Amino acid sequence: MRAVVFEQFHTFPSLTEIDRPVPGPGEALLRVAGAGACHSDVGIYREFGAEGGPQIPPPFVLGHENSGWIEELGPGVVGFEKGEAFLAYGPIGCGHCKACSRGQDTYCENVASMPYLAVGIGRDGGMAEYMTVPVRNLVPLGDADPVDAAPLADAALTPYHAIKLALPRLAGGGRYALVVGLGGLGQIAVQILTALTGATVIATDMKPDAMERAAANGAVTVPGGPDQVALIREVTGGRGVDAAFDFVGAGGTIDTARGALAQQGRLTVVGIANGSTEWSFFNNPYEAELTNTYWGTVEDLYDVVAMYRAGQIRPDVQRFRMDQALEAYELLESGKLSGRAVVTPNG
Repeated sequence: MRAVVFEQFHTFPSLTEIDRPVPGPGEALLRVAGAGACHSDVGIYREFGAEGGPQIPPPFVLGHENSGWIEELGPGVVGFEKGEAFLAYGPIGCGHCKACSRGQDTYCENVASMPYLAVGIGRDGGMAEYMTVPVRNLVPLGDADPVDAAPLADAALTPYHAIKLALPRLAGGGRYALVVGLGGLGQIAVQILTALTGATVIATDMKPDAMERAAANGAVTVPGGPDQVALIREVTGGRGVDAAFDFVGAGGTIDTARGALAQQGRLTVVGIANGSTEWSFFNNPYEAELTNTYWGTVEDLYDVVAMYRAGQIRPDVQRFRMDQALEAYELLESGKLSGRAVVTPNG
């Protein structure tokens, strides 16, 4: 079968023929409907090296945002029917620590001893015609379109988890939420905030077309530039925002979000651009929190799918055939994608 394979560090992936996988005990074989291309994939093959840890040694198939139809069941698996559509929860922990027991494999306490981190991150992912997934990680899609659903596994799950933890700051009247960075995650964050809160959602980015899409989903947009923080505060009447979400994570974007934060606000850095910021007692609003999150829980993904099926969130998807998969990554790297790239390995 055809697959997009991460062959070695600091090297662009290849589209190659590999053997079709066989599901093991507790696993299912999915015929892949859609696989999302994510900037994290680019980080894996462009920036990471052997020093990144033992869980991501190449080669492996990329793709950690995946959906598909049951094709075959591994030994001992019951309760699933061939042809049923599922979204695949990507993270895979040890399965028996406290974090994994609550469905939060992202924070597995035994990660150092795991051979991989997730499907598509150390373990073969969904940029292939078929993939294997532990059935514990399968979230049913029902009759929802599985191709457009593929990015939900990260591009929606990640902002949903961050927003869910910040909801107490947005409960009540006159609240404001800020979304910094309007790529795939930021665009869905605007939709989630609009659906779950009554807060005024402020969105900011350097790209006018990205801000237009956010405005179409109900956000008040503020352009980047030297007056960015002042303009955001102007929208809030000078008080600042109650919850901010930085989907870039560069030093400048963190500082922008912190500068716009109200007293007792909460800033969640979600993007992994490895930026830093300087904290002091006098430059931090009183009782304001600075935190970060990583991906989300499998329970969160059930909530995300429910929102998708209810029409509350809709990823902006740009579809690519399997023979166009490498082109999708080239466009992703160059910043020329207008939506989330989803590869459809089976047409």
